[in-house]
Amino acid sequence: MSEFEVVITPGTTERPPEGDARQGSRFARSHEAAREDGLHGLASERKRLLIIVNPYASTVSDQLRHLVVHALQARYDVEAVDTEAKGHATALAREAAQDGYDLVVAFGGDGTVNEAANGLVGSRTALTCLPGGSANVFNKILGIPGDLVDATEHVLGIADDWQPRLVDVGVVNDRYFTFSSGLGLDASVTERVDRSPALKARYGPWFFTWAAIASFHRRYLVHPPRMIVLAGGQTFEGVTAIVQNCAPFTYFRDHPIEIADGADLQSGTLAGAVLQRATPIDMPTITWRAFSRRARITGHRKVAGFAGVHEVLVRSADERPLPLQVDGDFLGEVAEARYSVQPGRLLVVS
Repeated sequence: MSEFEVVITPGTTERPPEGDARQGSRFARSHEAAREDGLHGLASERKRLLIIVNPYASTVSDQLRHLVVHALQARYDVEAVDTEAKGHATALAREAAQDGYDLVVAFGGDGTVNEAANGLVGSRTALTCLPGGSANVFNKILGIPGDLVDATEHVLGIADDWQPRLVDVGVVNDRYFTFSSGLGLDASVTERVDRSPALKARYGPWFFTWAAIASFHRRYLVHPPRMIVLAGGQTFEGVTAIVQNCAPFTYFRDHPIEIADGADLQSGTLAGAVLQRATPIDMPTITWRAFSRRARITGHRKVAGFAGVHEVLVRSADERPLPLQVDGDFLGEVAEARYSVQPGRLLVVS
């Protein structure tokens, strides 16, 4: 018996429970419109879709899960599975690829998307996502709407305009990432945020801001751990390193935060930046550049940038371990991080 069959019964039609009338009616209209399109022959052969749901993600609820699944059933043969622990989405996505599913939808935050991607790299099963987290960075990078109902309609439309494409994935210490990874202050902020999921869900980007200030004062104001970064034949020393597979680095609500210059999902290379020093004098101007639409962070005198590289090596300069994050998930502390890129290894559709 497969893992899917333990959790759900194939072919079962899920009905949305009673709940918020306005949102429910929006899903109902999407479902009926998609069903009518299908009845009029606008859809080709129905594709098999597995939706991987993180029930603990910031904006996911049982009601929304049922509404989404019910809507998608208008155009796809849908099965849905809830994740139960870290790494579960990777196992589910890998099994979906082995079973010949056409599409895996990651319904959660960027951590859920990252895990699903790790299970699909190198397969012929496409990945897309629905916004269920606090940032939903990869969701926005793919051009999927941030509103859940609009995003569901978008995925329904994909059934009629099936244009999957291959994109690059970054790799750090054998872990794939879709958009970014970081060591130092960036990862310390992620660690702090991950410890308080309720506050993360309630306050979103404002909690990230508080965590950044608190982490800076606690660990980086005096004698922060230092690192050496080797990229593209250059050597940098600093307190934080960001490596990107695409742009932007993240979002503050819907505002893109740009760090690296030259990062692109289909470039076959990596780009990044190294914060050489973090002081109360430097950080306000660096933060201003992060939010500016014209000024670049890599133009700051204490930030060094690199682009068009295929490998990056980051190691501790003082034997203290370095915190590491990928796609907004804290992985732990490491003495060394080896980065590379695998061009065109992940199939996505959006």
